[in-house]
Amino acid sequence: MFGLGPSEIIAVVIVALLLFGPKKLPEMMRSLGRSIAEFKRATREVSDQIARSMMDEELPPDKATRPYPYREED
Repeated sequence: MFGLGPSEIIAVVIVALLLFGPKKLPEMMRSLGRSIAEFKRATREVSDQIARSMMDEELPPDKATRPYPYREED
């Protein structure tokens, strides 16, 4: 995890506890977790939108409204 060993992680946790206190630290970690989850969700949505727009560009203009993958009708 970021090149930190167990002793460095313990040191960071101890310093965080001293700076923020045992009551505030879980609240801050929860907030950080929610922020990371929201960032991942937004990133996934943008990635999906880009993929959809690229699929629409690959299809002929009159076929772009049909669901992907496009199949030729006989």
